[in-house]
Amino acid sequence: MRSQRRAAQGTVGHAYSALNLRLAFALFGLVSCAVLAFVSFRLDAPVLGWLLVALAVVAVVDLIVIQLRRRARHREEPGTRRSLFE
Repeated sequence: MRSQRRAAQGTVGHAYSALNLRLAFALFGLVSCAVLAFVSFRLDAPVLGWLLVALAVVAVVDLIVIQLRRRARHREEPGTRRSLFE
């Protein structure tokens, strides 16, 4: 009986997460955080606004990582079309 859970290992050919779906979620997070940060600054809530700006920056970094992984997958399997959930 194993006491520790095995760490998830993704590869270029078989990603651990659905990269296209993750891309969609990251875009949604970026847009929603940016809009809510703007609204927070307009309503004189700078602490909430800066927190939302920080989350938007995290979403941008996540978008960059996702795009790098999608390009690596495309280089390994050229011409393969993927659905949103692959």
